[in-house]
Amino acid sequence: MINKINLSGFLICFFLLTNSSAETTAKTFKVAERTFEVPSTWTEVTPSSKMRKAQFKAGSVEIVIFFFGAGSGGSAEANVNRWIGQFKEPKEELSAKVEKKKIKTATITTISAKGTYMSGSPFGQKTPMPNYAMRGSIIECKGGPIFIKMTGPSVDVTKATPGFDKTIKSGL
Repeated sequence: MINKINLSGFLICFFLLTNSSAETTAKTFKVAERTFEVPSTWTEVTPSSKMRKAQFKAGSVEIVIFFFGAGSGGSAEANVNRWIGQFKEPKEELSAKVEKKKIKTATITTISAKGTYMSGSPFGQKTPMPNYAMRGSIIECKGGPIFIKMTGPSVDVTKATPGFDKTIKSGL
């Protein structure tokens, strides 16, 4: 009888320990009362500017999150045009795709573009980054729009896109 109790206790403890170590706590960030989950492959880094609410790296890909509050940050269309303007090539040569849809209580505008990305601060010197891509989402919601943008080498952005899209949906 004692051996059966000890074995049962051991199995219960073993089950609890192995299951708790197998679970991973999801990485998250919170913006405008919304919590977003990010892939485990994303590494949080200190935002490089006060305008950024969060910033991540996924290998050579950079993911940045902006939030300015209600009535700030500009319209989705203005930001899409500004983001497309961060490429050297004209819009027609970027194979840019813009999609707008309503999900739950938010309107999401998603943009994808590929070309020579002009990296640098808005008013500073730019460095041309050929064969780069960008995927961005503007989430129009209560409290103001949330801007999430991913840039990096085209191949790496393409690989990171499913995780990016999943992150967007997780906060809706």
